[in-house]
Amino acid sequence: MDFKHSPKTKFKDVRKLSKKAARRQIEALREGIEYHNYLYYVQNKPEISDATYDKLFRRLQELEDAFPELRSRDSLTQKVGAPPLDKLKKMKHSAIMLSLNAALEDEEVRKFIDFVERNTGSKQVTYVVEPKFDGFSVEVVYEKGRFMYGATRGDGETGEDISNNLKTISALPLRLQQADVPSLLAVRGEVFMHRKGFQKMNKQRIERGEEPFANPRNAAAGIMRQLDSKKVADKPMDIVFYEVLKVEGYDLSTHWDTLQKFPRWGLKTDEHNRKFMSYADIAAYRSKLIDSRDHLDYEIDGIVIKLDAYDQREKLGTRQRSPRWALAWKFPPKKEVTRLQEIVVQVGRTGMLTPVALLQPVDVGGVTVSRATLHNEDEVRKKDVRPGDKVQVIRAGDVIPEVLQRIPEKGRQRKKKFSMPGKCPVCGTEIVKEGAYYFCPNGLSCPAQLVGHLVHYASRQAMNIEGFGEKTVKSMVNSEMVSDLADLYRLQVEEIIELQGFAEKSAKQLYQAI
Repeated sequence: MDFKHSPKTKFKDVRKLSKKAARRQIEALREGIEYHNYLYYVQNKPEISDATYDKLFRRLQELEDAFPELRSRDSLTQKVGAPPLDKLKKMKHSAIMLSLNAALEDEEVRKFIDFVERNTGSKQVTYVVEPKFDGFSVEVVYEKGRFMYGATRGDGETGEDISNNLKTISALPLRLQQADVPSLLAVRGEVFMHRKGFQKMNKQRIERGEEPFANPRNAAAGIMRQLDSKKVADKPMDIVFYEVLKVEGYDLSTHWDTLQKFPRWGLKTDEHNRKFMSYADIAAYRSKLIDSRDHLDYEIDGIVIKLDAYDQREKLGTRQRSPRWALAWKFPPKKEVTRLQEIVVQVGRTGMLTPVALLQPVDVGGVTVSRATLHNEDEVRKKDVRPGDKVQVIRAGDVIPEVLQRIPEKGRQRKKKFSMPGKCPVCGTEIVKEGAYYFCPNGLSCPAQLVGHLVHYASRQAMNIEGFGEKTVKSMVNSEMVSDLADLYRLQVEEIIELQGFAEKSAKQLYQAI
């Protein structure tokens, strides 16, 4: 059983499993989920969709419930999040930053509401319902109204100090408004990136020959972990606040009242927050958001249902991993059909220009896809796809994402047809056409082609230069340290040390490898 690569999510009934088979599957699931946690939280490069991850996690919970003797203290179901990175200063949170149990089906939500009403002893329970932002969770702490520090969620108890990066976000106040503020206020917020800013940044990355981010969430996570806050300041980051972690010197009795106070203090909240008292109203709210999610300028992947009264929350308490008073009701994943945001041109190792579709992230066969190949200009015109169109996406050979066709939308105004640029988007050289294809004739003088050649040259199939990956190659080319293949053999250890991420030992190792 391998739950790391293209994990299967169709499982046998738990009741038909032997203890030995259950143990094997539990161990495989833990290994797979840990792997995907690492990709998601540490590398910011997810390989599976949220829906697939939720199914794996749910199966692990199901097996441990059926075979409690196989549950261990270090099981992923007992933890919150993933370990923080070592490169940033570690910060202990004011209060544990819990994750949420997630529901996909109506019946699960009904059971949650029934549980709340039975255990609070009230049929008149008030719920606050909020959009579930697909962003990057942070803690922000204010003392006497002044910003003190901010940290990533990390493992839920300890995060990483990203105060300088948070300060660059325009929406985050460095001083709370009004004099009447808590002496201490620790709040939880979500850092996110607007769709337009995300697509613009991915366009620039593709044109530079870099791998684009999978979705706005991972773009936000990667940027906020930068060590140099100057590299964050010009990025299109935003933040909303949605929960109090700790408060001193101020009385707060309900979550709804707290959300009303946040904007008055200068803390941004989302305009779609609502208050309801019935399942029917909550379900109608969710349906409305599903219909409008494509028109929002930010990604949401569900709604969050929270008990409003803090005394009732306290009565219900928390599990080790999640609160009993809140539930995330996830949206069904967007499958195959999505919106083509923009068409950009990528320059390959041979100088060939390839049009690439930047997409609203969509689930295709359990994998989140945010870009797809369009092959060449003739193919784009044949399919008649343009920015803003609704399109169907497939994974050609179950690997490479490809735009299959445009989905017509009656009455929608379309943008102008795509045409290839006259100059290379990387080096500005005049483009030449050979048959159906376009090429940049600038050879290794074009940075994109130089990077491609160096990466290929250092690969296992060629010179097998260990430790000389694409990131290092790009750093050398961007810093003009290397302008051709021969320059590799002129490099000195002292020069390599100057590259980000290198110390004396790693620089010597790369030097020896070359």
